[in-house]
Amino acid sequence: MNSQEHIIMLPFLAHGHLIPFLALAKQLQQRTGYTITIASTKLNIQYLRSSISADSDSKILFAELPFCSSAHDLPPNTESTENLSLDRMIKLLYASQSLEDPLFRLLNDIIDQEGRPPLCIISDLFFGWAVDVAKSVGTVTVSFNTGGAYGVLAYVSFCLNLPHRSTDSDEFLVPGFPESVRFHHSQLHPYLRAADGTDMGSKFMQSQFSRCLESSGWLCNSVEEIEPLGLDLLMKYIRLPVWAIGPLLPPAALKSSSSSQMMQLAIGLEGSGKSFIWVVRPPLGFDLNGEFRAEWLPEGFEERMKQSRRGLIVRNWAPQLDILSHKSTGAFLSHCGWNSVLESLSQGVPIVGWPMAAEQAFNSKMLMEEMGVSVELTRGIQRVIEAKEVKRVLESAMDEHGKGEDMRKKATEVKELMKLAVREEGQEKGSSLKAVDEFVRTVLYKRRAAMMADRCSKISAKSD
Repeated sequence: MNSQEHIIMLPFLAHGHLIPFLALAKQLQQRTGYTITIASTKLNIQYLRSSISADSDSKILFAELPFCSSAHDLPPNTESTENLSLDRMIKLLYASQSLEDPLFRLLNDIIDQEGRPPLCIISDLFFGWAVDVAKSVGTVTVSFNTGGAYGVLAYVSFCLNLPHRSTDSDEFLVPGFPESVRFHHSQLHPYLRAADGTDMGSKFMQSQFSRCLESSGWLCNSVEEIEPLGLDLLMKYIRLPVWAIGPLLPPAALKSSSSSQMMQLAIGLEGSGKSFIWVVRPPLGFDLNGEFRAEWLPEGFEERMKQSRRGLIVRNWAPQLDILSHKSTGAFLSHCGWNSVLESLSQGVPIVGWPMAAEQAFNSKMLMEEMGVSVELTRGIQRVIEAKEVKRVLESAMDEHGKGEDMRKKATEVKELMKLAVREEGQEKGSSLKAVDEFVRTVLYKRRAAMMADRCSKISAKSD
């Protein structure tokens, strides 16, 4: 492969998107030797730089795109979705479109320096506008879905079609899924439930997702062996190539009111008799970076857990992947964001789902119905949970027989399939590595075809 090729990567302004983009950048650079440039705003570039070592990732470049959040009615230095309310998150979505002109200038600078456009732009699904920018400078765009195939297909199709508006029933069909697969109103975040095509959220999603359907293909952070149905349905729905190049994880890995919910979860954990590690932050509705209040947990709870050595309460942050890889971890209570799903399953740890937003409820549905590696505790922040239900679900998930045993067996099977997908021994390559190589061959072919067409056009013009 020509090591002089250049790929530009454009992640959305959220840590859950930045990290998979960085992981893909590393993989592409290691497999091709190409120059890889990640373009984003100043603070996000700082975040990415802090996540890598200069020695091992020296070929990955970063380009800062000018961005002023205060010009879009956002607080100063708001450059990611971290700790944003829903209305501010929607403002950030629209504000991110202001990156179009800076990206165009960056691409023209590269053309001036290198004599030709980059091989391709790998852009986030939320940046459908990048398709037009790529065309304007003579290159192609490949959309990168940082989530799973099933969940993102459900989310994209839902936003484009709003099928819940066509029925009075609580259940509805989503275009792209067979009639046997039904979705329920309770799986929708309130902003999705209210979406009617005129609201700011659905208008943004529809404009960006529809443009992504005009890209040259989609990359998907999943594995074809663990999501055969989702990948097949996604490919048929978008009618574009789909390359399953996941799991994008560190190599070592493959070796009511919110406060009352927290209270009930604590009571249920204590009543279950199971050992646990619980990473706690202030409940939604409070300052997530503020001090944690003792009143949010049962009186004496932390002290009892400390004395019994049965529960460890960690404030704000814990090394999630390290904990999941420990042999004593029996289940993972998760919001079912795709990065966390991959981390848990890469360690063979089944999931207790509590989906909150975006496509998380759709991920949870797939984990239960297709993979059989999860049981759902509740959905969203509005639902009321009771301690006895927490106790019942945890006991089911941790049971050494029955449901718990079956979930652990299936999670272990998924873990092994994920390992095989990224394994390379001699000439033998796993499916995800094959997909990465096929993606590169495809964009190289498109580059050569475009150059040939350009030459033929010039020859034809001369002969006329």
